[in-house]
Amino acid sequence: MMSRLASPAAGCFARAAQAAAWQVGHWTRGFAAASKNELTVRDALNSALDEEMARDEKVYILGEEVGEYQGAYKITRGLLQKHGAERVRDTPITEAGFTGIAVGSAFAGAKPVCEFMTFNFAMQAIDQIINSAAKTLYMSAGQINCPIVFRGPNGAAAGVAAQHSQCFAAWYSHVPGLKVLAPYDSEDARGLLKAAIRDPDPVIFLENELLYGVPFPVSQGVSRECSG
Repeated sequence: MMSRLASPAAGCFARAAQAAAWQVGHWTRGFAAASKNELTVRDALNSALDEEMARDEKVYILGEEVGEYQGAYKITRGLLQKHGAERVRDTPITEAGFTGIAVGSAFAGAKPVCEFMTFNFAMQAIDQIINSAAKTLYMSAGQINCPIVFRGPNGAAAGVAAQHSQCFAAWYSHVPGLKVLAPYDSEDARGLLKAAIRDPDPVIFLENELLYGVPFPVSQGVSRECSG
């Protein structure tokens, strides 16, 4: 009985593997043909933050090691020097505290980008994210917006153990009031982060640590903007 059951299952897995291999090859060929200009996901995120901070003085960043250390994953590299300590704020290791500050400032009209060193640590601030940021628009009958982005690495990474490896996309996707983004390549990461910062409501922006250093082809327009 076991062998008869295993055979169809093996066939299904084999077909799925073939389909996945075709998709990878298809994507690779498509990228290669699209553009010779490349940008890492790290630089794409960095450029999006830089441009949005230059565009709107209400935008600021806070989190652990975002300033003096240039970011745990160097996403905020150079932003402290360019935009100053008032807008690139290092915080203590207290997610509950700095997330509450970020949410409160968003209620008051600021546009914070709240970085978590990993979204696993955002569990310390889950009340602020879900009960304050996500629900206040509804509880205030549409009178109080919360223009905030919660961003940072999410999901599996290399050698970081269980408390740094869980994916929370499904969790946050089930919360009314939150928009959840999980970009894959550089152009998506850059464009979606800019859109998230401009959104009047809270956005969960889930990044993949393993992709930070990976270069992806980008359109000539994006390449010119980043090099300019």
